[in-house]
Amino acid sequence: MVWQKKLGKLSSEKCFQLEERQLVKLLIQKDESAFKQVVELYHGKVYNTVIGFLRSDELADDLAQEVFITVFESIDKFRGDSLLSTWIYRIAVTKSLEHLRKQKRKKRWGMFYSLFNEDLSPRFESSDYHHPGVALEDRELGELLFKAVDKLPELQRAAFTFQKIEGMSYEETASVLNTSTAAVESLLQRANMNLRKYLTSYYKQ
Repeated sequence: MVWQKKLGKLSSEKCFQLEERQLVKLLIQKDESAFKQVVELYHGKVYNTVIGFLRSDELADDLAQEVFITVFESIDKFRGDSLLSTWIYRIAVTKSLEHLRKQKRKKRWGMFYSLFNEDLSPRFESSDYHHPGVALEDRELGELLFKAVDKLPELQRAAFTFQKIEGMSYEETASVLNTSTAAVESLLQRANMNLRKYLTSYYKQ
């Protein structure tokens, strides 16, 4: 095909951008094959991102599906000022943080109702899960680290998850969080300081 010959003359980056624009165009037209391709391309990374926040296989599966449903329903809102993958990661982060906030609200209300002897005590998610980025032999240490990460403020937690656990560069992390690389470096410095504090306290106990 003519357009395929033209693609061969472009750099790999330009090829990707052109293919992505075509993919977005098909998604806007609600093309199911294009949506399937997006799911195949990004499901693994979206799942890893979500489970990095939620610490639950079942919840991560459900929320990852929600992310792609949102992608399919809201693709017309994608302005192309970032990569499609970056936009999808932002949706994954937003939904993960929203879920965590809802959990916190439920726990607070559960504690309130328990004062009145109602059977609405807060329920805490089990940490019995395996993150794909943690080797099996390091699982115990990984769970300890994730418990400490859970205590970090939202942006520190997001930056640490993307940069240290998912292996994203400073630039990629900054793009997903819609901030600067300098801000990401600052977030990671504070995250590392807080993690040292939490883990030192744990080992002392």
